[in-house]
Amino acid sequence: MTTISVNTERKSTKLATVSYLSLAVLFGLGGCGEAQQAAPANTVAPEAVAKEETSTKNTLDLWPALTPAITKDAELEANITALLNNMTVEQKVAQMIQPEIRDITVEDMRKYGFGSYLNGGGAYPNNDKHATPADWIALAESLYQASVDDSVDGINIPTMWGTDAVHGHNNVIGATLFPHNIGLGAANNPKLIEQIAAITAKEVMVTGIDWVFAPTVAVVRDDRWGRSYEGYSEDPTIVRDYSFAIVEGLQGAVSGDFLSDQRVLSTVKHFLGDGGTEKGIDQGDNIASEQMLVDVHAQGYVGGLNAGAQSVMASFNSWHGVKNHGNKYLLTDVLKDRMGFDGFVVGDWNGHGQIPGCTNESCAQAANAGLDIFMVPTAAWKPLFENTVAQVNSGEISQARLDDAVSRILRVKFRAGLFDKPSPANRPLSGKTELIGHASHREVARQAVRESLVLLKNNQNILPLSPKLTVLVAGDAADNIGKQSGGWTITWQGTDNKNADFPGATSIYAGIEQVVKQAGGQTLLSPTGELSAQQKPDVAIVVFGEEPYAEGNGDIDNLEYQRGDKRDLALLKQLKAQGIPVVSVFISGRPMWVNAEFNASDAFVAAWLPGSEGQGIADVLFTDVDGKVQHDFVGKLSFSWPATPQQTTVNVPLPTESAEIKAQYQPLIPFGYGLTYQSKASDAVVLDHLSEDNLAAEQTLADLPLFERAVKSPWSMYIATRAERQGLSSSVAQNSALTIRTMDRVVQEDARFVSFNGSEQGVVGLISNFPRDFRAYSNSDSALSLSIKSTTSLQKPLWLGMACEGDCRQQVDIAQQVNSKLGEWQSLSFSLACFARAPMDFGKITMPFYLATEAKGDISFSDVVIQAQPSDNTIQCKE
Repeated sequence: MTTISVNTERKSTKLATVSYLSLAVLFGLGGCGEAQQAAPANTVAPEAVAKEETSTKNTLDLWPALTPAITKDAELEANITALLNNMTVEQKVAQMIQPEIRDITVEDMRKYGFGSYLNGGGAYPNNDKHATPADWIALAESLYQASVDDSVDGINIPTMWGTDAVHGHNNVIGATLFPHNIGLGAANNPKLIEQIAAITAKEVMVTGIDWVFAPTVAVVRDDRWGRSYEGYSEDPTIVRDYSFAIVEGLQGAVSGDFLSDQRVLSTVKHFLGDGGTEKGIDQGDNIASEQMLVDVHAQGYVGGLNAGAQSVMASFNSWHGVKNHGNKYLLTDVLKDRMGFDGFVVGDWNGHGQIPGCTNESCAQAANAGLDIFMVPTAAWKPLFENTVAQVNSGEISQARLDDAVSRILRVKFRAGLFDKPSPANRPLSGKTELIGHASHREVARQAVRESLVLLKNNQNILPLSPKLTVLVAGDAADNIGKQSGGWTITWQGTDNKNADFPGATSIYAGIEQVVKQAGGQTLLSPTGELSAQQKPDVAIVVFGEEPYAEGNGDIDNLEYQRGDKRDLALLKQLKAQGIPVVSVFISGRPMWVNAEFNASDAFVAAWLPGSEGQGIADVLFTDVDGKVQHDFVGKLSFSWPATPQQTTVNVPLPTESAEIKAQYQPLIPFGYGLTYQSKASDAVVLDHLSEDNLAAEQTLADLPLFERAVKSPWSMYIATRAERQGLSSSVAQNSALTIRTMDRVVQEDARFVSFNGSEQGVVGLISNFPRDFRAYSNSDSALSLSIKSTTSLQKPLWLGMACEGDCRQQVDIAQQVNSKLGEWQSLSFSLACFARAPMDFGKITMPFYLATEAKGDISFSDVVIQAQPSDNTIQCKE
């Protein structure tokens, strides 16, 4: 066994946030592409070089100099050196390549010996969403055995499997699903977080997996960001302390059972500043000062590295225009040299390919900047491997940089005991399927739900409720485990799931029903709030909120809830009009502007995304049968609540910020707020009779994305012929007229490719189960736009259309425009007036977009948007 030396003088997570320093800030160091290529020596004056070195040193002084949590072990380092000396360039590069399970075979692993591999969100063994733990173990075992088979590649270094277990082992059917990070932040309980992480580690290890891509330690600054719910808080102190706790929970304490057979490798992500991009745009640009980068965005790494994190994931975002995957200053000078990180840096999903001058298949810049493992899903892994080998052989990537990257990978594998542990199928927890969703695990998740709830309003102390009442449970999230769990739940976006996909889980309604039934009360489930004349509830609990989303698919342009479609508000008002007291339970991945919903509620609970244990909500809302409080509210806002739809960047000021900045902090509800059953009326923020004006005067009508990266809620994609229509539940589908599949245009799966066979009319489009009101757009000068490409000349019309309730529809032939630029992407925009002829009813749109043709041809499309302000080349369709 290899020994590991522990540094007993490591810093505690209870470090004070790094103080501001009045030093000059230097931007743009590191860089990529052309900016990373040195000029000829005779063009740079010696004094300029000296000045640059001094500036770099000064800016590095801003960053904390951390003492590594694990002291280097001489025996381990000697093992690394001996192994390196016996490896070829090809074998070393293979350690840096991380493909995805959908894109490699066991024979690929045997031939190349990849250092690691992953399953992305929505990827499963055998491409089966309902793959059993035995299926996961079988794949882990077969790929492991291939990696240590030296009959082809001549070396037997064990591979390792990484997975996105971000709120439990969320890709596996039946796993315990904890509240997403935003809810855990409201609980502000690091000990609970450590327990959650330890449970997650166990459930992951049951399936033979070694490594999880968690925790996310983003400090969210703009709540429009689609990953806001992955952040614990807008306060870097909470994020720092949680990072320490979750890393210890996953990996074990460095002075305890560090990376034992009960633990997995963790990944602190995403380095750096992903929560601070301009306008909250996912994968966008962070223009914070270097001091702010340290004081806000780096604090999660202070906590995680002090806990002994062995892996850090690079971020998609840029800092001042430089992509982090190619930023040597951040990855090497700051993280590895200044902060003392001696584990490895792994990339995000083809993030290296976003560096200017790079592609998914070739990126020496990323390796030279300090990226140690390329996360390279899709078939791009093979040319990337070949190109990286060639770049090492040519000297574009130095042998020293290659050896450093591989040394880091091997160091982590030795520390994790992968050279000594049994194979995945034979490890102590492997195959113990009773641990997946174990009752004790679910009880901890239920506790986390209780502690994450934040009581924002409780007029006349309507809460807690007696369980002896007749309780109406309404809202489309009441009995919907997928919606209450949010994104990163079985599927990447958390969509296309049914309650049956969550064995052992409990919906919010089911939890309420159990409590009320046991006390002799009665529950009435009606998602729409409709009741018979004989039914008269004493109170209504309405559970509503955001539809599931993940990553950039959740980006929005302001924080107004159900903008332009206030169906949940209508439900609340409908119940209030009947004299029924209303308790609102709001499901969301961020604070949102819900003034009207506040006004229509007697009590309002921010429940965030509670996960699989919905009964935790009933635990808090109801007393026991004797009228005693079972569990009080303890959650406090870890995000400030907006006063307007446009107040998207309201954040509690740091202690060191100026009095002027502190005076500008004016949210509707402040950070740290949360009522309890002991609160007095004077403790409450007054939420009665709030302004319900949507402040339209402050913001013009905004674009309405329908399909941008992914289908936007509440729409779903369908394909049809004249005889049948079917919804899509996978990335590939077909009918008698066409085949459709996802494709990558700019980012992962952001476009669709459709092959029409010409045998009959085929249709692809977007549809909703209920009509949407587009009158605001039809009454203005708005347009339907899309990006489209055809590789073949269409000999028959290609119809672009919209449809409304009652099967009314209008369409225009766009074949001429598409044929004008064969093989090229082009943006087309058509005024909504093109579709305004009778019987079109823009107040009841059910299909905002479809393409239909009888022609034979291959068509790709993306970025379908209702444009509030059409472009100059918008086609008006004037007769």
